[in-house]
Amino acid sequence: MGTTGTFNRRPDDTELKKLISGMTLEEKVGQVFVMRVYGASATDPDQADIDANMTEIGVGTAAELIAKYRVGGIIYFAWAHNTQNPHQIADLSNGIQRAGLTQPRGLPLLIATDQEYGIVERVGVPATLMPGAMALGAGGSRSDAREAARIGGTELRALGIRQDYAPDADVNVNPANPVIGVRSFGADPEAVAGLVAAQVKGYQSAGIASTSKHFPGHGDTATDSHFGFPVIQHTREQWDTLDAPPFRAAIAAGIDSVMTAHIMVPALDASGDPATLSTPILSGILRGELGYDGVVITDSLGMAGVREKYGDERVPVLALKAGVDQLLNPPDLDLAWHAVLDAVKGGELAEDRLDESILRILRMKARRDLFTAPYVTQSGVDRIVGSRAHLAAADRIAEHTTTLLVNEERVLPLSRRTSDDVLVVGADPASPSGTTGPPSTVLAKAFTELGFKATALSTGASGNPSQAVIDQAVAAAAGKDAVVVGTYNVTASGSQRTLVQALVATGVPVIVLAIRNPYDAAYVPGAKAVLAAYSWTDVELRAAVRVIAGRARPRGKLPVAVPTADDPAKSLYPIGYGLSY
Repeated sequence: MGTTGTFNRRPDDTELKKLISGMTLEEKVGQVFVMRVYGASATDPDQADIDANMTEIGVGTAAELIAKYRVGGIIYFAWAHNTQNPHQIADLSNGIQRAGLTQPRGLPLLIATDQEYGIVERVGVPATLMPGAMALGAGGSRSDAREAARIGGTELRALGIRQDYAPDADVNVNPANPVIGVRSFGADPEAVAGLVAAQVKGYQSAGIASTSKHFPGHGDTATDSHFGFPVIQHTREQWDTLDAPPFRAAIAAGIDSVMTAHIMVPALDASGDPATLSTPILSGILRGELGYDGVVITDSLGMAGVREKYGDERVPVLALKAGVDQLLNPPDLDLAWHAVLDAVKGGELAEDRLDESILRILRMKARRDLFTAPYVTQSGVDRIVGSRAHLAAADRIAEHTTTLLVNEERVLPLSRRTSDDVLVVGADPASPSGTTGPPSTVLAKAFTELGFKATALSTGASGNPSQAVIDQAVAAAAGKDAVVVGTYNVTASGSQRTLVQALVATGVPVIVLAIRNPYDAAYVPGAKAVLAAYSWTDVELRAAVRVIAGRARPRGKLPVAVPTADDPAKSLYPIGYGLSY
């Protein structure tokens, strides 16, 4: 073992157990926590970030957090100013590792983030931004899914991030799902399972610990577990056939970690506990029946779904007792840390049980080379992150995902000879972290770059315009050859539907591009063409424009069914539907 606390080669179980036996109880407790921390630097963040850390954690910096609590991991967020640019991220990662390895009995940290791609990304441009899960589901290519994860994982590793909370293994069978939706590969369990396994292999081939989530399956809920406590009413048989296959596939692919869901599934555990705190679900089904012996991590412990029944002091202890290994982002770290320490000292939680979790965590750190190569280099960042080859691959993969649902009178592909002058009207939701935008501007620019004359008119963040904006769009459409409308979560009663109807009434051909949920297609009658992009990140929007302009063929097929507007039980477009030209 070297002076920095690292090994010359990957340590085996015997060596890891020896490390654990030399740890103090306080150090052991720290290892099971993964915590947020504000700041772009581990030792010298901005004063506002120091103040935020003092308020929320009682320390000023990441280095002080590690010294006081000996946490086993750090989670990066854009809003915590952790991910401003690639060089800064690499420096922060190195500073965090230095802070961990210079402690007595120093250990490397698992630096993690939610880089699902699509609508959930924490590391933005100039990193390569890949299509998200439902887009890949529309593409249907396991090799594309694997390559997207391999490239994404390679870039994350170059930044010092070794655990990615991706891919999402939920099967999104509920169009009203407010929290999963396009984060899922689709509604067909076997198709989702194949893509999950492909991404697990892709991430882990790049040296990243992949995480399938949210066990036992968050795909059929109308409640967001950030703000409430969802209940999934699937029978045990439904769970086996619908929710379980992607998790079985992830485990078969060698997944490093599985994230729990703050949901209740009475058929799996009738106690009323969330799955995160359920011994029957985590120890009985995940570990026992599915045979999983990797790391189990909770979803964020700051979410309402896990806090309502027991409170913040009991949750960490109950999670460990249920079979969890990593406790993610507790709202009050000091309270949670002392609760676990007191539970071990008081005999409620056996120290051996803690040792089991720490061994799994250290195995994962070893497998991801944190004991042998904890640091990253700026030259590696420059060579790998956002490389020309990676960006070209993202564009190529995105082109395989755009789905064409309606093409009346063969209005598409648009020809520059007959449809040169295009108005882009549309929703401009806030960009997924660092993915640029706004969507209407990105779309108009992409048309311009292909030789069209394009102007953009934003209908605001929600997409639901006022009557004045609708009138403005109708006036702007006069004399145009085509209008492209970017829609965002259209509803039966929302004014986006009114906007589309008003534009259709002008007689100018209307092309609708659903920039998030493909379910929008049910609410835009009269549009000459309807396409689904599954995300409003630039890579997806540019690919959609290339399809509309005929520079690429539409190849995506719906990975979910689109129900009719008036009856959610009836399909307007089934799974697998998609036109081409």
